[in-house]
Parts: sequence; C-alpha cells; structure tokens
Amino acid sequence: MKEEIIIAGFGGQGVLSMGKILAYAGLIREKEVTWMPAYGPEQRGGTANVTVILSDQRISSPVLNTYDTAIILNQQSLDKFEPKVKPGGLLIYDPHGITRIPERTDVRICTVNAMDVASEMDNAKAFNMLVLGAYLKINPIIDLDAIIAGLKKSLPERHHNMLPMNEAALIKGGELIKKVNF
Repeated sequence: MKEEIIIAGFGGQGVLSMGKILAYAGLIREKEVTWMPAYGPEQRGGTANVTVILSDQRISSPVLNTYDTAIILNQQSLDKFEPKVKPGGLLIYDPHGITRIPERTDVRICTVNAMDVASEMDNAKAFNMLVLGAYLKINPIIDLDAIIAGLKKSLPERHHNMLPMNEAALIKGGELIKKVNF
C-alpha cells in the first residue's frame, strides 16, 4: 500500500493539521510516512498545502508531482492541483467558495459539504475533521482508532477536551460524501 495525498486550501482551515493527524496515525500503525507542509508567510488566510505519503515500503522522496488523492478546500488549490491527480485517482472538495467545479473525467470526484455542516454545528473548528472523515470513508487507509490517537498526539493537552467533538465530526464526515463521478 502506498498513498500519496495533497491537502490544500487556505491557512486556518486545518489543512496542515489534517496532514499531521494522518502522518501520526500512519506512524502509530507502523507505516512509512512523510509530511511536507507548504504555506505562505501569511499562514492564516493565505494558501497552504501539505503532502502526506503513507506506505508499507520505504518512501524514496517526499517530493511529488502527481497525487493519488487531492483534498481541495478552495478554488486556487483546485486550479493548481486538479491536473496533478493521477488518472484513476480521487479528488475530494468542499464546494464552499468553489466557483468552477472539477472537470476531469478520468478521476473519481466527490464533494463534502463540510463548511455548511460545521456552520450548522456552530463549530468552525470541526471543518477539517468533517473533511478528513469523508476522505477516510471513501479510502479507509487508516483506521479511526489510529486517527483518534494521531489527533490526540497532535492536539495540545489543553485542547484534549475537544477530542469527543472531533471524533464525532470524523464520523459525521463519512456521512456527507456525495459522489459526482465514480
């Protein structure tokens, strides 16, 4: 198993956190892992992305030009990374703020209305866990127990009271997937 993932959006959407949680979960399950963040100097509000590779074999390089999965959270990221999803790969996006929907016909495309649900929950901080839960429902590369352990590892201890809310958001995210083409 080898999964090459790009998660991209605006700073403050939890992009880097999603990647870090996946990476920790991979380490917990004794996978080979890379986590490579990229963000502008503005971080919050600027563009941010993270590349995560999870594999059963050694990873030769963390630098990728194409991806098995792209998780897209804004239009700029869709424009940049849609062409870089491998044929047969997976593109997941939240339609909030997307003005041009993905056009590829050689990849699986799914939407997850995480922003709307996070607003309904009155908890913007649940957004990234909703998206991550949706991804894991489609592609269960890591089990929920490892993700929760990764979340616990990545959250500062003072925020561990948020673990139950995050776990609920991960589960709810799996219910939000809408397949556009499969």
